[in-house]
Amino acid sequence: MSELKYWVWLASMEDVRYRVKNLLLEHYGGVSGIYFSRPADNDAVTFLNDVEREALANKDLSGARRIIDECAEHSIAIVTKQDAVYPNRLSAIYDPPLVLYVRGRLPNIDDMCAVAVVGTRSATPYGLKMAKRMGYDITRCGGLVISGLTRGVDAAAAEGAMEAGGGCVGVLGTAIDDESTNTGICADTAFFGALVSEYPPGAPTHSSNFRARNRVTSGLAVATLVVEAPAKSGALLFADEALNQGREVFAVPGNADAVNSVGTNRLIMEGAQPALSAWDVLSGYAARFENLSRSGKRRYVPEQPLEMEADNQPSDDASEAGSEDAQEKQKKRGKKNPLKRLWTKKDIDKPEDEEYIDLKKQLSELNETQLAIVSAITEKSTHIDDIIERTSLPAAQVLGELTMLQIKGYVSQEPGKRFSLNISQK
Repeated sequence: MSELKYWVWLASMEDVRYRVKNLLLEHYGGVSGIYFSRPADNDAVTFLNDVEREALANKDLSGARRIIDECAEHSIAIVTKQDAVYPNRLSAIYDPPLVLYVRGRLPNIDDMCAVAVVGTRSATPYGLKMAKRMGYDITRCGGLVISGLTRGVDAAAAEGAMEAGGGCVGVLGTAIDDESTNTGICADTAFFGALVSEYPPGAPTHSSNFRARNRVTSGLAVATLVVEAPAKSGALLFADEALNQGREVFAVPGNADAVNSVGTNRLIMEGAQPALSAWDVLSGYAARFENLSRSGKRRYVPEQPLEMEADNQPSDDASEAGSEDAQEKQKKRGKKNPLKRLWTKKDIDKPEDEEYIDLKKQLSELNETQLAIVSAITEKSTHIDDIIERTSLPAAQVLGELTMLQIKGYVSQEPGKRFSLNISQK
């Protein structure tokens, strides 16, 4: 923490321009050099204006210490530009933020084909459907969705990503502890992926924050996909930002007479790549990112402890856990089929009725880890500790998959960290 307070001190200065903060790091050779610089030193720095020189003369660290304490209290990670986990992709833009505040788990973004999915807040049913489908398929094919999480297209894409069983990175234009982040899509993203903001706890919200957020959102991604945007739309400004950063821009075509597709159709006419499917976006990056697959069988899986990899990572045929091949592989690993408790009946005695057949159909849509969790919920209001113990899976993995099961409607959460099945066990 020796220099962390200086990073937070500098990053929190509203009167110093983003670009100037980065130039100061180069000029003084580090954040400590900036903090311990004298007013006379700054007078000689030609790219500073008088307001910035005055701001830098204030060496009070009480605000920085308060931010650090609040982040520690609320499990908010502080990632500085010098940290190894800070994305190189973001660091390379013209004016990267010095500090990122993170809730959740930030993946290794540089190793992933991250796509920023954006569009109008006032999306039509077509726009919402396409955004959710794109978010879902990008994730299934091994990509990572980056979203501003605003209502409409952005939120729908994030929902699709999480329904596909992957993470999502949400970039905020508000303080990391803003009240709006504690519920809905923001809370789900923080739980299953990561919420990112350059604004610390307690920071005021300005209208300029949301335009500034665009540079971070597009800076984390290798490409931007505009799903639906009218003639005057913030999504078009976002596309301009992405192009200025050297990112490729894709757009989903719409009806020629549709008001909400005027902007996206115009982008295509001006050179944006048309995208009818997620693979239209991802295919050009397949050689660069080996985990991408059009079939959706190879997709990003959060890292697990080494001792858990052999038994607990989902296999390519996890989506067909009820097949004979999958069951045979489970037997070879010495594992019980997690379907057995829910499925096994005396089939020789009588034909299965329609409700029982439907149960099989529902469970066949779950991956191997989700099936193990469902099988561990042996009674109503099963405590989370019992589920973790019965599955022998890492706590973080169980919590993440339980979130997905809740989104899909298989499981409901009750007070006291207890969970119940929403499916019939006949």
